[in-house]
Amino acid sequence: MTMVIHPLIGGARYTHTVTSYKNGKLIDEKRIPLYNNPPLTYIFDPFVPFRMQKDTVWFGFNNLACLRGLARRRFNRSQKIVYWAVDFVPNRFGPGLATKIYDAVDRYVCKHADYRVELTQEGIDARNAYMGIPTNRLAPSIVVPMGAWLGRTPKTTRESWHKKKIVYMGHIVERQGVDNVVRAMAILVKKDPLITLDIVGGGPDEPKMRQLARNLKLEKHITFHGFIDDHRDVEALLADATVAVAPYAKIPSNFSVTSDPGKVKAYLGASLPIVLTDVPPIAKVLQKKKAGLLCDDNPDSVAEEVLKFVTDEKLWSRARLASEKMAKQYDWETILSTKLKEMGIN
Repeated sequence: MTMVIHPLIGGARYTHTVTSYKNGKLIDEKRIPLYNNPPLTYIFDPFVPFRMQKDTVWFGFNNLACLRGLARRRFNRSQKIVYWAVDFVPNRFGPGLATKIYDAVDRYVCKHADYRVELTQEGIDARNAYMGIPTNRLAPSIVVPMGAWLGRTPKTTRESWHKKKIVYMGHIVERQGVDNVVRAMAILVKKDPLITLDIVGGGPDEPKMRQLARNLKLEKHITFHGFIDDHRDVEALLADATVAVAPYAKIPSNFSVTSDPGKVKAYLGASLPIVLTDVPPIAKVLQKKKAGLLCDDNPDSVAEEVLKFVTDEKLWSRARLASEKMAKQYDWETILSTKLKEMGIN
């Protein structure tokens, strides 16, 4: 098996990575540094690496990657092509030629792939409506939710409540609501100066959030870890926390409304109680299962819901156990073995 990862974010430190496995063991890893200025350089992704061996199944996690798979199938380099979409964003690049090209490629691969995978039914419905193509002319679609590798993921313990540590993991951009978390900390530390916040991840708004923390005099209470390469290190940070937050902003451009965010599954994998807005479809499921509390899109509400977990050990303990129980249905090993069989892939 060969896995190719293309850089999503611009900058010299982000490279193309080609990793090869045999019988589940890593046999080779190559990093290919190329000029990287997305979205302009996305068009070159299907050509990196230029040569690849034949395969039986090609998974394209965006439409350009799927397009390469379709080209390989035409030349007998691949057999079955799966378009595994990780999100749906209408008008992805705004009005203009870039979005028109993107949409044209998306329509093409949705019609010609062997299978289409979306994270939620909402994602399937939204993409179908946006494309305006009769479903009988599209590849069969299947919902495969985000999962977590539960077998390797460390978990919170009963002692984690005493740490009073909040964690946010993810991209630092407006739609993720990170500013509400930072501002909520200004409220929380007045209630309890021992409360701290770990922010794991990077993004265009990271400098702004660091400055906001300085302006609010929260440097001693907030740690910005930046982007962490090894996800195992991220998982260790999550398991060391008390409460996880995912306060998605309620703005029209937030595509999480049809998605199944990976951060929430990572939180569940660590058995963390979660505070989040009701933007992604899974939010109300978390509330129903009592693994999380819903907050509004503002700092006061974020602080209020976090404080419930931090001050009520019984409430926190019930949510931790509910989170651990809920995570079991999202174990990648179970999800993949079931869903791949549904697509005729063994």
